[in-house]
Amino acid sequence: MKRVFTLLEKALLGSPVQFTWQKTSGNFLAVTGTDHTVKIFDRHGQKRNEINLPSNCVAMDWDKDGDTLAIIADKSSTVYLWDANTNKTSQVDSGMRDPMSFLLWSKVGALLAVGTTKGNLLIYNRQTSRKIPVLGKHTKRITCGCWSTENLLALGSEDKMITISNQEGDTIRQTSVRSDPSDMQFSVMKTDERISARESTVSVVVGKKTLFLFNLNDPDNPIDLEFQQRYGNIVTYRWYGDGYIMIGFSRGCFVVISTHIREIGQEIFQARNHKDNLTSIAISQSLNKAASCGDNCIKIHDLSELKEMYAIINLDDENKGLDHLAWTDDGQLLAVSTQRGSLHVFLTKLPILGDACGTRIAYLTSLLEVTVANHVEGELPITVSVEVEPNFVAVGLYHLAVGMNNRAWFYVLGENSVKKLKDMEYLGTVTSICLNSDYAAALFEGKVQLHMIEGESLDALEERETRLFPAVDDKCRILCHALTGDFLIYGTDTGVIHYFYIEDWQYVNEYRHPVSVRKIFPDPNGTRLVFIDDKSDGFVYYPVNDGVHEIPNFPPTIKGILWENWPIDKGVFAAYDDDKIYTYVFHKDTIQGSKVILAGGTKVPFSHKPLLLYNGELTCQTQSGKTNNIYLSTHSFLGILKDTGFNELKQILTQTLMLKRFSEAWEVCKLLNDESGWNELARACLHHMELEFAVRVYRTIGNVGMVMSLEQIKGIEDHNLLAGHLAMFTNDFNLAQDLYLASTCPVAALEMRRDLQHWDSALQLAKRLAPDQIPFISKEYAMQLEFTGDYVNALAHYEKGITRDNKEHDEACLAGVAQMSIRMGDIRRGVNQAIKHPSRLLKRDCGAILESMKQFSEAAQLYEKGQYHDKAASVYIRCKNWAKVGELLPCVSSPKIHLQYAKAKEADGRYKEAVVAYENAKQWDNVIRLYLDHLNNPEKAVSIVRETQSLDGAKMVARFFLQLGDYGSAIQFLVMSKCNNEAFTLAQQHNKMEIYADIIGSENTTNEDYQSIALYFEGEKKHFQAGKFFLLCGQYARALKHFLKSPSTEDNMAIEMAIETVGQAKDEALTNQLIDYLMGESDGMPKTFG
Repeated sequence: MKRVFTLLEKALLGSPVQFTWQKTSGNFLAVTGTDHTVKIFDRHGQKRNEINLPSNCVAMDWDKDGDTLAIIADKSSTVYLWDANTNKTSQVDSGMRDPMSFLLWSKVGALLAVGTTKGNLLIYNRQTSRKIPVLGKHTKRITCGCWSTENLLALGSEDKMITISNQEGDTIRQTSVRSDPSDMQFSVMKTDERISARESTVSVVVGKKTLFLFNLNDPDNPIDLEFQQRYGNIVTYRWYGDGYIMIGFSRGCFVVISTHIREIGQEIFQARNHKDNLTSIAISQSLNKAASCGDNCIKIHDLSELKEMYAIINLDDENKGLDHLAWTDDGQLLAVSTQRGSLHVFLTKLPILGDACGTRIAYLTSLLEVTVANHVEGELPITVSVEVEPNFVAVGLYHLAVGMNNRAWFYVLGENSVKKLKDMEYLGTVTSICLNSDYAAALFEGKVQLHMIEGESLDALEERETRLFPAVDDKCRILCHALTGDFLIYGTDTGVIHYFYIEDWQYVNEYRHPVSVRKIFPDPNGTRLVFIDDKSDGFVYYPVNDGVHEIPNFPPTIKGILWENWPIDKGVFAAYDDDKIYTYVFHKDTIQGSKVILAGGTKVPFSHKPLLLYNGELTCQTQSGKTNNIYLSTHSFLGILKDTGFNELKQILTQTLMLKRFSEAWEVCKLLNDESGWNELARACLHHMELEFAVRVYRTIGNVGMVMSLEQIKGIEDHNLLAGHLAMFTNDFNLAQDLYLASTCPVAALEMRRDLQHWDSALQLAKRLAPDQIPFISKEYAMQLEFTGDYVNALAHYEKGITRDNKEHDEACLAGVAQMSIRMGDIRRGVNQAIKHPSRLLKRDCGAILESMKQFSEAAQLYEKGQYHDKAASVYIRCKNWAKVGELLPCVSSPKIHLQYAKAKEADGRYKEAVVAYENAKQWDNVIRLYLDHLNNPEKAVSIVRETQSLDGAKMVARFFLQLGDYGSAIQFLVMSKCNNEAFTLAQQHNKMEIYADIIGSENTTNEDYQSIALYFEGEKKHFQAGKFFLLCGQYARALKHFLKSPSTEDNMAIEMAIETVGQAKDEALTNQLIDYLMGESDGMPKTFG
């Protein structure tokens, strides 16, 4: 807290002083001590007047507006009135004979209440000079009292009575208390019923120990609040908020209680602020602060958070301690008196006045001091002492302007020094001033005066020195203005924004808005401007192309706008109100054109006014005359990101993309290491038409297709055509179409719709752009409609597609017409079209459609015409058209069709045709069956069996021969059909074993079959045959036995077979047996053969 001044008047020192601030404005401070005078000081500590009294001042009070100070003195019946506006003192005779002890002005009127030491009362009306004496209001000295907002007067006296009187002095209520009353106040108790907000409760300290609450609406039930003994005596108390009372106690504590009936008697808060004693408390509703003083320090709390200490002011040189504490109504100044008679005034709240030019800021640091700083450029702050408390401050490149009312003082800012240049008077009260390097522009009473700051330069014409806007014939009022390096810009109540080019000294641009323009905020160059209109809507105006873009989600409470001063972030601006600052971005070049987006919001600390925005850092001015820096939540990516979590990084990536900070987004994507992040960045680059950066990103993620596509369109100069391509790449096809149509190559929209197969749109575009393309688009559209089953529209579009000069295309369309006609049920037309058409495939496809519709004869006809003989024959079979099938059979390759035909012919008894068909179908068993059963041609059947080796056929032939009694042939075909057991049984039954044996000997026969034959011959005593088959099945001993038993023949075959048997057996015993036989050992007859 800055000390504004200290009063150490010799006349006052030595004993405590009384003081009171002027109400409302707080421009004067009245101070009195024991020297029979009241001294009037201004808020800067300068003495303005001194009022001499006949004796010590007893009481003094300012009226409700702060215009008149009333003073009463001991042993005097005169009331002294000092007029703050004229600085003159007047006197009013009270007419009271006894000394006056109490004085108080009404809260709402010009009534002054004066009480005496004997309990009498005077009510004086300042406006009418009427005096109402009320004798005997009390029986003893009136010590305290208060007025209500309804002009009721409550008084307390040493007679221990409290009276409530009306403004005529009539007593309407009274009550007694237990001890001397003091510190009386009117207020509103906190109740459940919010019916009345009238001040109906009188609070008073009784005997310095209890707080007595007397409710005028419930006079029979007063409330007496007692407090803990350890707190000491009640020093003072203050009502605040919604029925809360803060009470200060002599031993250093202060306590907050609520007057709500359910909470009454409970301490809401309690703190021991001072070690030894507390002498006073004060509350400022405008600051929302409470202060207490005691020992030799002042402690200030925030009423919304009492636990936290807002500030501590130590007065170490005040060893006798502090006395009384009081704030001005506006909360700017806090005065504290001391026990030794000195008085200190501290600055607790400054008017928040400040301005910025580029990165330089100027702001009020004391009531008569302005500081100019440029932290971004690293310049040292310069402090400028000014002559008056300013109402406005402006800073330029080289100058500072401060002023109040219709005067402004100009200062030249050097590197380390400040020089006062001049002061100027304007033709009206100045609302605001703007400066650039050479000119100042002052707004007053609906006009703007533009003038040079340092007078005429050498090459400037006299007419360039000053000019008044608007021109005399222009009846508008200027509501807002701004000055950039090149332009004076102002907005009027008729909704016009004018640009005046200072170098050419003429208007260069104007924009007409439907309603009046209240505030304007150009960017540092003046090429972009935010304005707020009478409806509290915000807009960005771009004078280069006269474009106006409404700011989305723009709160109506916005107080001002700050443009980003960081050179790279040209489109970023922040809008602020009392609670939040909203970050917006004006994107000039996107595929959707220029637009404004809301990037996010940041909470602004209480009573902070933003002055400067630089790279996401907000410099704010505070009530204490200092600056504080806040980082916008939308710029959190400027911090350290290494240990940031994945989800947080994703949010940061979104922030960087909103602000078009692609380099930072690149770093975030590297940390994320996630393909979706890279894709998001790439899409944002496309959205902002940053092709080079987009190519770089797509290369990084290996999207070759996109890189090639972007490389192809890089050289396009037509903005709309390029934006159209990018919109198409981002799948915004409607936007792409609009952009293409606005470009120099509108046919690109048609090409895109065709590629996307958006045929309706393509046809609409073709009508306008390329009518010759309609037939080709119609054909493609018809194909899609056919695919989706919309045959009606497909037929219509196929018909539209016929050109009569493009043969291949027309054939495709006619084919479509044929197919769709069939599908629609117009079979005759479809079939005729298909027959006329040269395409075989069409005939096949139409045939298939007809077949599925069970229109077999037409289907077969088309198949036949298309030379699809198999399909035709198949369909003819389904409709039992055997004659047609027969005609087609020579051309049919499908065995299945031949088989079907053969079966049909067999069923009709036409066996010869059936046999041919079965042969074509390679159904040999059926051929054999017919030859045997119906055509009586066993020779043909036998030859086929032999040729095809058909097992079933062999069986049939075997059965045929069996029926004829030709057992030998039957055996032969049974063996052929692998029915060896049946053949063996047949041979056995009909004594045809030799035939069976001959047949089977030539086949691949198993040992079991050979053994069966051998055993049969053994039983028939046919030794040679038995031996032969025992040899074949590997039973060498038995084979040798039968060969030796076999009767000799001329060719000695049996002996030769015996030798062969022994040779195969390789058995010494069998060999010896044969030798013995040959030598005649067994029968004495040696054998000879040769």
